[in-house]
Amino acid sequence: MTSPATAALRVFTVSDLHVQAALQLPQALPATGFVWLACTREFFDAERQSLQACLQALTGRSLLDLHVSDLLNPQLPSRFDFTSHYDMLVFRRLAARADEAQTEPQANRQRQSGPPVLRRIDTSPVGFAVFDRVLLTVHPQDCAVREAYAARLLATSSGEAGDTRSTGARGIPGNPADMMLRIVSHMVDGYLDLRRELTRQLDHWQTELLSPRTRFNNWATLLQARLALHQLDEICEDQRVAMQDWSASLNSWPVAPTPEDVREHELLSVRSRDVLEHIDRVVHHVQRLEHSIETAVQMHFNAQSHRTNDIMRTLTAITAIFLPLNLIAAVFGMNFDFIPLLHQVAGFWWTISGMLLIACTLGVVFWRKRFLAQL
Repeated sequence: MTSPATAALRVFTVSDLHVQAALQLPQALPATGFVWLACTREFFDAERQSLQACLQALTGRSLLDLHVSDLLNPQLPSRFDFTSHYDMLVFRRLAARADEAQTEPQANRQRQSGPPVLRRIDTSPVGFAVFDRVLLTVHPQDCAVREAYAARLLATSSGEAGDTRSTGARGIPGNPADMMLRIVSHMVDGYLDLRRELTRQLDHWQTELLSPRTRFNNWATLLQARLALHQLDEICEDQRVAMQDWSASLNSWPVAPTPEDVREHELLSVRSRDVLEHIDRVVHHVQRLEHSIETAVQMHFNAQSHRTNDIMRTLTAITAIFLPLNLIAAVFGMNFDFIPLLHQVAGFWWTISGMLLIACTLGVVFWRKRFLAQL
């Protein structure tokens, strides 16, 4: 029997404060509430006719062929589109890649470069088709986001049954659009959970780059990390544009003058702004990491240049100390018969003493001027 964690299709009927899970397509809508159809991209491709027939039976409409192609595209960037009957959002997730994700076909996996924490960030797209009372989501094969939110939804339903405050802001979603925004927020928060580990890795590289006693040789991985962060920045920008388009479309929705409908519309607007704020936090963090890497590399080369200048200054000072000594040695090495001290018994010791005195004097002068300071 197929377990829920490995099922290609999971169906959730959300009615009032109760959530029922199933593994088969529903035949009709519940009396109240809505239906969440969550499937893998492979299942959607293989059973698209059955899913289209189910949507036709539940909502009276099916997906357009162009939107079906978008939902099946594993490389599609985040984008938003709408029709008069449903809204469609493709959102690339930023979540930790599960171990079982390695079983996904190579063509459907987004390869990540850089440090291990960056390679674990899964940016596969998740598709949402939002009807009035039906939410269709198309996930990658591992379905980590689907299972995480499904577990939270079922736990909320079982733990807060009978509490009328659980529906809405913090509990069970009240409509398909609300659930879509909650899932998107969960995907964005998946990256926020990885910030500490990613920051620790990059801080370790910065320490190695700036340490005078460490020879940094991991340039290829550092470059890959910079490219991966730049790619995440572009993904987040696409996410922000898609959510801004969704928010603009949400503002154009007709709202009935009843207090319940007004509150529901305001709740969707607030949750949309919250998702945008989370995306902005991710963008800010990614850009800060990119700037930190570039600054660390520049400081590394500046420090190397400074150490090189110190070495050259020290070598120049040592050379200046030995120049007078070389001059004295050259003078006494001339082929003249009459040179002072040349034929005296103490001449050698007087010359050596003078050379030592000159060397010590220059050494003290250069030391006080910090030309011979410790590197």
